[in-house]
Amino acid sequence: MTKTQRTGIIDWLGLAFWLGVSFAAAWVGSHFQPGEWYARLNKPALTPPGWLFGPVWTVLYACMALAAWLVWRKRGLAGAKRELALFAVQLALNVAWSWLFFGLRSPGLAFADIVLLLAAIAATTAAFWRVSTTAGLLFVPYLGWVAFAGVLNFAIWRMNV
Repeated sequence: MTKTQRTGIIDWLGLAFWLGVSFAAAWVGSHFQPGEWYARLNKPALTPPGWLFGPVWTVLYACMALAAWLVWRKRGLAGAKRELALFAVQLALNVAWSWLFFGLRSPGLAFADIVLLLAAIAATTAAFWRVSTTAGLLFVPYLGWVAFAGVLNFAIWRMNV
């Protein structure tokens, strides 16, 4: 096996790893479903239909994984400690939001989490951008979606106090 073949295999394994990490977070978060409690809440008119969330989040988690992979591929774990640590923090806050909002049924705590999540996503986007413009760009839709989710979260919280 040539060095190029080994590098190619390592790259594909790395991509599989980052996809696994991202979709493991999605899997954990998916254990906290909206259910009847959410259906009974007052929601703003701009709330998207429920069927839209699954496809959107699937694309966003894939983009997050691809971005992390690009950063890892360019710098390696040792060279991208800060960037990949930020990635881990935003992923943990992402999972925490589902638990807080749907698991604990606490839109107020979930809103506090989403504010921190937005800051972590923005920091990750900037850090990734410095390593790879493409990686940074892959985080922009996620930042936008979570900002929109923050507006929804705040409105739901205030409408149901």
